[in-house]
Amino acid sequence: MTATSELDKARRRQVAAMGMTCKILGHILDNVSEQQAHDLRDGADGWSIVEIVCHLRDFDDVFHGRADMIRRQDHPQLPAYDHEAMAIDRAYQSEQVSDAFAALKDSRQRFRDFFKGLSADEWERAGVHPEQGNFSMADAAMQVVMHDLDHLEQITRVLAQ
Repeated sequence: MTATSELDKARRRQVAAMGMTCKILGHILDNVSEQQAHDLRDGADGWSIVEIVCHLRDFDDVFHGRADMIRRQDHPQLPAYDHEAMAIDRAYQSEQVSDAFAALKDSRQRFRDFFKGLSADEWERAGVHPEQGNFSMADAAMQVVMHDLDHLEQITRVLAQ
């Protein structure tokens, strides 16, 4: 097997992993009432489950926007975002968890389609992340997967309290 085919295989696994988030989160949320989604928090000042799901939904758009900049522009400076301010400004706590999850599933499918449609040359492109410096398209895909894992762990930890 050539290095290129191994790389393509790894990229396909990353994109597949992005899809697992919604499957796992759906199984978790099947056992969470709307009341629990609003009341259970990650510590006294931490986010509720609905806020975490809204954050995942909105950061799908943030991550997608950055990846699209990398695809379209030569080594772009990627924008920074304040996730805490976003949660307050967009009133995450007032949303319904089922609506936020449905929007995340839609967003995630579009995002996965974006990555599936990248050419080999587009996978090689990069930009400058506001916190991490040089940031490749592969880094963008991995960031989504790692971000998802962090928040899936957070939700399960909240539910285990």
